Amino acid sequence: MDFDLHQLDSFVLVGASVTLLAVLAVRLSSRVGLPSLLFYLLMGVILGESVVGIGFENAEVAHALGFGALAIILAEGGLTTSWRETRPSMRIGFALATVGVAVSVTIVALGGHYVLGLPWELAVLLGAVCSPTDAAAVFSVLRVVPLPRRLTGALEAESGLNDAPTVVLVSLVSTGAALEHGILGLAGIIVFELAAGVAVGVAVGFGGAWVMRRAALPASGLYPIAVLCLAMIGYGGASMMHASGFAAVYVAALILGNADLPHRLATRSFVEGLAWIAQIGLFVMLGLLLSPDRITWSIVGLAVAAGLILTFVARPVSVAISSIVQPMAPRQLAFMSWAGLRGAVPIVLTTIPLAEGVKDADHLFDLVFVMVVLFTLLTGPTLPWAARVLRVARVSEPRDLDLEAAPLERVAADLLQVTVSQVSRLHGVEVGELRLPSGANVSMVVRDGKAMVPERRTVLRRGDDLLVVTPRKQRDATERRLRQVSAGGRLAQWLGD
Repeated sequence: MDFDLHQLDSFVLVGASVTLLAVLAVRLSSRVGLPSLLFYLLMGVILGESVVGIGFENAEVAHALGFGALAIILAEGGLTTSWRETRPSMRIGFALATVGVAVSVTIVALGGHYVLGLPWELAVLLGAVCSPTDAAAVFSVLRVVPLPRRLTGALEAESGLNDAPTVVLVSLVSTGAALEHGILGLAGIIVFELAAGVAVGVAVGFGGAWVMRRAALPASGLYPIAVLCLAMIGYGGASMMHASGFAAVYVAALILGNADLPHRLATRSFVEGLAWIAQIGLFVMLGLLLSPDRITWSIVGLAVAAGLILTFVARPVSVAISSIVQPMAPRQLAFMSWAGLRGAVPIVLTTIPLAEGVKDADHLFDLVFVMVVLFTLLTGPTLPWAARVLRVARVSEPRDLDLEAAPLERVAADLLQVTVSQVSRLHGVEVGELRLPSGANVSMVVRDGKAMVPERRTVLRRGDDLLVVTPRKQRDATERRLRQVSAGGRLAQWLGD
């Protein structure tokens, strides 16, 4: 097909307008407590052949573009995830991404066959595509719900790792290879692809960090591009080896994001913006792929029934079984069950059977699309309410210390801005009594709008803003010490944690 300059002008105008509307929709979605994906999907449906008239029915292109967008989204998730906060919850996160997925697939497949009357192939595909949670959908809502790090770490680890096994399973079932290998063979393939993908991610992550620490690029804007390219090399390299590219890109990005690399703040900002573009394009494309005239009451009924099985049976059981490796309070497990939002991932996975020409794959796509929309509308707005009812939210807890950080790249240090709140025991403590780690010091105190350079005998007061400079390697210890004194006062050295 020819593509001239006039068509390019029209494409740029329409594309820029749609992207701007999608960006503005983020503000609206945050106000109403809904993931922005619903607005993007709706935009795609409106732009489609049933309303505006843009036709798009190429499942192979949707499959390829969807996987590319998911790789970028997972790279952003890894680069912006704090390993220090996620590590304590990694066991249950990994269990949810493996054992939890297996349990969920089994339950939904059984329900799809015996309750919904689907053929075994479609029932297994339904269970496989619906089992992974979506990081973009989960955290677009959880941003407004302050949760313990243990919960957010588990949900973040799960959403970053559970795409890999489900992609393998859906691909094998769609191509018919699952029947040739049997259950044990299928499990072996999934384990191999996951292990090999993680190994590739580890190699690319540590190798890339070694290179980036020694590279002297002429412009700071090149570092974010290089880091993202390294993460995508993990995806492409693992895929070429028939390993899990999704596991590789997430692990590589997680290592790179937590390495001591130059221009980390610029890298994070760059990948966040690129991930938003990927999400917007992905959801709008999936909305274009839907044909509203195919949505019948029977499809809606099947979607509701499948969603009920997934939300009230499969998800709670998978969370409960996965928690064996890392027990948690029942109310925390209940919230994790309710917070298992499905977003673009299930819909993207349905493009695999569509591209492979599986019988009735278009009905599976419609069913999953309707289910994602309906149950996102149900669970998304109710997450803050569920957090309060289950008493896992930290809304009512007073914050005794407000702390923000900014990097000082040239000197490998961080600048911490600390606000002494009304309940903090930093009030009345002398600067010298803070006993910060070696190399860290209070460089400025701002009181009543006036800045002063403190001395060792300067007494801190409520409402003071402190600027603390700390070597990057001592940042965690500095933050711990500040919080310790804020909670225990000048006797914190003897009171301990």
